[in-house]
Amino acid sequence: MSDKTVIVGLGNPGRQYRAHRHNVGHMVMDHLATAHGLAFGRVQHESLVASGRIADREVILAKPQTFMNASGRAVSRLVRYYRIPLERLLVVYDDLDLPLGTLRFRDAGSAGGHKGVDSLVEELGSQSFSRLRLGIGRPPGQMDPADFVLQPFREDEKPLLDHVIREAMAGIHTFLAEGIVLAMSRHNGPIDGEGLI
Repeated sequence: MSDKTVIVGLGNPGRQYRAHRHNVGHMVMDHLATAHGLAFGRVQHESLVASGRIADREVILAKPQTFMNASGRAVSRLVRYYRIPLERLLVVYDDLDLPLGTLRFRDAGSAGGHKGVDSLVEELGSQSFSRLRLGIGRPPGQMDPADFVLQPFREDEKPLLDHVIREAMAGIHTFLAEGIVLAMSRHNGPIDGEGLI
């Protein structure tokens, strides 16, 4: 059994999707890697991966290169390859049901309608893995949610998005150093417009 922790940011592969709401998990992985001097230099088991140390823990950061709805295939292969127990897996992804500026750590639970997480639950055979949900807000008017998640953030949303990403990084540090319970108690909820860190 490995003592590494796998942190996965969900999203769609390809430059054309990079700035979309559905790719906020990838965004967090990119910022986390940069902040800790890690590089996504190789593809392994259908994921771009970066490895190193964060919060004095050995970590594998992963961005699945399957499309969102098949994320579970890539993540399950990484988990099996590294022999990671599910308590050392953290999945970061977007959530339509939370407003932008809200973070929510959970230690288990259903997919809540998120197709990427649904794929993970199916492939891993369990709902018992930690996740960090980042609110992206609801679509305006009658817009189809499937279209909304494939839109970029508006310019006026980007300052708050930057705060969200920084708070997510702080929460991941807490998760690694002190566990999911403290990550939930410290980081769950809305951040204010000035940021918390």
